[in-house]
Amino acid sequence: MPDRRLTSFTRRAAALLAAAVSAWGFACPAAQAGPVLERVLGQRSVRVCIWPDYYGITYRHPRTGTLSGLDIELSAAFAADLGVKLQYVDSSFPSLVPDLVEGRCDVAMFAVGILPQRKEALRFTRPYLQSDIFAITTKGSSTVRQWADIDQAGVAVGVQAGTFMEPVMAERLKRARMVSIKPPATRERELEAGRIDVFMTDYPYSRRLLDNADWAQLISPPQPFHVLPYAYAVRPGDDAWLSTVDAFVQRVQQDGRLEAAARRHGLLPIILR
Repeated sequence: MPDRRLTSFTRRAAALLAAAVSAWGFACPAAQAGPVLERVLGQRSVRVCIWPDYYGITYRHPRTGTLSGLDIELSAAFAADLGVKLQYVDSSFPSLVPDLVEGRCDVAMFAVGILPQRKEALRFTRPYLQSDIFAITTKGSSTVRQWADIDQAGVAVGVQAGTFMEPVMAERLKRARMVSIKPPATRERELEAGRIDVFMTDYPYSRRLLDNADWAQLISPPQPFHVLPYAYAVRPGDDAWLSTVDAFVQRVQQDGRLEAAARRHGLLPIILR
């Protein structure tokens, strides 16, 4: 018989969990909402970690402070699906793991690359984007004109510290010197100043340079170099919350919201349906 003691909160949590379990396609052994979803619904707020310098994904305009990007749109949709307020927490790739594990945010929604070392510390949804590595240099560069020029003696190759490009390039570069760039320094300023000859980035960030810098030259790998899937991340220990976030990813892949947001931000070539 129905349990009339169930509050609307509990019923809502159970409904959300049921939807997540259905999306995953197997029965969940725990018939509970889980601590994170309970807190989110109880406080009517979800805390979303973003990296506010990720053009096309989660980007804060330096003059207006306005946030834009694919994951700004989708995080708003996620909060709306849950019926809660959205609270952004500034994060970064180097601080991603502690921000989640120590509870400063409930979910990271900024195209987080699924790396082996991150998988040891976090839990990931199904991927919704994927990108290879691209190179950015200056037009008219006398040092780097094509992909084969990158891994050569005397070439300084910049990577953003904490991104998946850092361990990949550390392994792949045999002759060139890798330079890890940490805030407040930026790859663009280091390149323009001549302290690096080229920097490596992914597809979303490359759009920032091509859209805004007339000096930037994109160099694509002649064949796939290191294609990486991107997903949303949560801290371990709450499978119900992971299922809830994963079910959202599946919904936006199927109902067109991912495709529509990707089209608005020039990211259609890298979405996973």
